[in-house]
Amino acid sequence: MARLIIYINDLRLKKSSKVCKSEDIENINRMKKLLLLVGYCFIIAKCQSISELESQSQIYVRQSGVINYVDTVENSDRVVLFLHGNPTSSYLWRNVIPHVSPIARCIAPDLIGMGKSSKIEGSLYTFQVHYKFFSRWIDSMNLPKKINLVVHDWGSGLGFHWANLNRNRVASITYMEGFVGPFESWEAAPPGLQIIRSYRSYDGEESVLQNNSFVNTLLREAIIRQLTDEEWEVYREPYLEPGESRRPTLTWPREIPIASEGPADVVKFATDWNGFLSRSYNLPKLFIDAVPGVISPYTREVVKDWPNQSTVRVRGLHYVQEDSPDQIGNAIRRFLRNNVFDPEP
Repeated sequence: MARLIIYINDLRLKKSSKVCKSEDIENINRMKKLLLLVGYCFIIAKCQSISELESQSQIYVRQSGVINYVDTVENSDRVVLFLHGNPTSSYLWRNVIPHVSPIARCIAPDLIGMGKSSKIEGSLYTFQVHYKFFSRWIDSMNLPKKINLVVHDWGSGLGFHWANLNRNRVASITYMEGFVGPFESWEAAPPGLQIIRSYRSYDGEESVLQNNSFVNTLLREAIIRQLTDEEWEVYREPYLEPGESRRPTLTWPREIPIASEGPADVVKFATDWNGFLSRSYNLPKLFIDAVPGVISPYTREVVKDWPNQSTVRVRGLHYVQEDSPDQIGNAIRRFLRNNVFDPEP
């Protein structure tokens, strides 16, 4: 059965001969408005017949924040959680998920303040703010005890931190172009990260908040192929308004854990998750090694002795999902089948 991926906040329906009746859509919209008014925690809204929609639309609300996410729904006993980083969204995984969804339920949230998730007035979107919303969202999702993480960029930091604090809930981790620990100094960090060092100074305010340089320049330069106008529109849409709408894309570079510089809390978290992962003998791990990559050359040396780990190399810079989605999706599917999931009868 074809799977229908739904972006939760606006309930986009793919063109199909099987669609909800107009009154069903009106009922869903009324439920969504009521939910936002009363601040209720969690709801599942669906058509009378699930075959009409071929999926469920879900909304999560807490502390004035709405987390938007993509959910393939089926195979719910096996869950794979896809976490994006800066400045992307769940859209980054759109060409990877179809390779994994035949064997697992795939869920990809937009981090708070990013993608289609809510903007939080006055928030600086620090690591701890992101983690608060992310961890509480997971708690409200009624997921199986153990889940599989697929993480990238700052999604890796959030995922690694959650895994370290919830070790009995992690079935496997797949990571790519991520933060596997703190950097001793900027000089020891990958050369590809040096370009964003200036964002930690006051210069970053104009460069990012006014000129949107992280999206317009860095994102473009870290993808090999040329994205279409439609693809660029999706990535730019959350940050069209100058100023605070772009705050998450500025704060993330300022949260990179540099041992000699800070921030101290993230350095401590990164040190802890590195120690956990380097001794996680019973946790299957898949390292998607990007070639030439941006962070990957550094990562190779750090993780070369990590136990219970497989490695697959793919072509790409930083946003490898845009250059090698099929190779990544197939690698994840093989890894889960061979190393994590019980053999099918």
